[in-house]
Amino acid sequence: MPSPYRAIFGRPGTKSFSAAGLLGRMPLSMMSIGVVTMVSQLTGRYGLAGALSATLALSAAVLGPQISRLVDRHGQSRVLRPATLVSIAAVAGLLLSAQQRWPDWILFVFAAGAGCVPSIGSMIRARWAEIYRGSPRELHTAYSWESIVDETCFIFGPILSIGLSTAWFPEAGPLLAAGFLAVGVFWLTAQRATEPVPHPHELHPKGSALRSRGLQVLVVTFVAIGAIFGAIDVVTVAFAEEVGRKAAASLVLAVYALGSCAAGAVFGLLHLKAHPSRRFVVGICAIAVSMVPLQLVGSLPLLAVALFLAGLSIAPTMVTTMALVEEHVPRAKLTEGMSWTSTGLAVGVALGASAAGWVVDAAGAARGYLVPGAAGVLGALVAFAGYRRLRPQPAPSATDPVASGAPSGHGGTAPQPHSEESVA
Repeated sequence: MPSPYRAIFGRPGTKSFSAAGLLGRMPLSMMSIGVVTMVSQLTGRYGLAGALSATLALSAAVLGPQISRLVDRHGQSRVLRPATLVSIAAVAGLLLSAQQRWPDWILFVFAAGAGCVPSIGSMIRARWAEIYRGSPRELHTAYSWESIVDETCFIFGPILSIGLSTAWFPEAGPLLAAGFLAVGVFWLTAQRATEPVPHPHELHPKGSALRSRGLQVLVVTFVAIGAIFGAIDVVTVAFAEEVGRKAAASLVLAVYALGSCAAGAVFGLLHLKAHPSRRFVVGICAIAVSMVPLQLVGSLPLLAVALFLAGLSIAPTMVTTMALVEEHVPRAKLTEGMSWTSTGLAVGVALGASAAGWVVDAAGAARGYLVPGAAGVLGALVAFAGYRRLRPQPAPSATDPVASGAPSGHGGTAPQPHSEESVA
């Protein structure tokens, strides 16, 4: 492991909570694609599969920030366990109803309940932020490491989910994802020493973290990026099935994540001085441009190459986004703020998966890649339009209500990370 990464694990407990986060995040890459694979195998209906995946993602988008807000107030250990149990029970109902061929509306009810899942990535990053508060260089490396962990999940998660569902039984992928969620969450919440200190209600800034104008730009942009992810998942499975190699879809999607993982590893070694708002816009534009080659591929090997190149811009953009969230969200609402970006992704995944499913049913898999292409263009336009909101804001004075944690139009932070010390 390169020395900057080795250094961040010098603090007690960091290896354990990061490992727990790896297991807890595996469902992020397994559940949606597992549901698509399961339903398409049981019914042959990609429209239904995409709609169920979209329902799960939309439910997570609605419930995720609310769970994170409770975490900020009451702590991770008190909130995550009951929320996880609800999600696992709903997943069990979804698998049973799909296997028994119950009416479609029952599947949608359980899919909505399965969205009551904590944003594990936000929980882990909040722990890093607590440990390395005031140390932006170490925190940059820690966020880069967590992006590597994210992409590791997306390398192996689809392989496990699609592979088990196609080789064993259709419900195997989502079932294993639920198991990973349970183990990861209960292991993480058992580690109290590194858990961020909750902020009681009376000390909490009023209103949602989403009142930050900068965070609003990030969330809306991430809706477009999520649409890319959701559409690529659905279309790639359909494309592989059209060429008679459906199980290979997991390997192709793993290559996509591998490109992001490699870029994230290199990005964490860099010491960048320019403000992250500029890097964010450049990253979003790079993601949009990388969708162009997908419109031209005609075979799985070429698709794998195109997706690897597309993945190179993902992790650096995600790391940059976390730095921007810290600048635009008060410390007492950091977990919620990070979860809102996950919500943006989830909404986008829902829209992208649903749109891609209908396009595949209507016009075939090759045409389905028009969906992530259009989403990329939309994301770039939003990033350009919101650039001013993301640029550094003047530092608040001692008498400014922002300095004491009160929400403002710019999220209540100074230009440098960890400037909200009075909030904490």
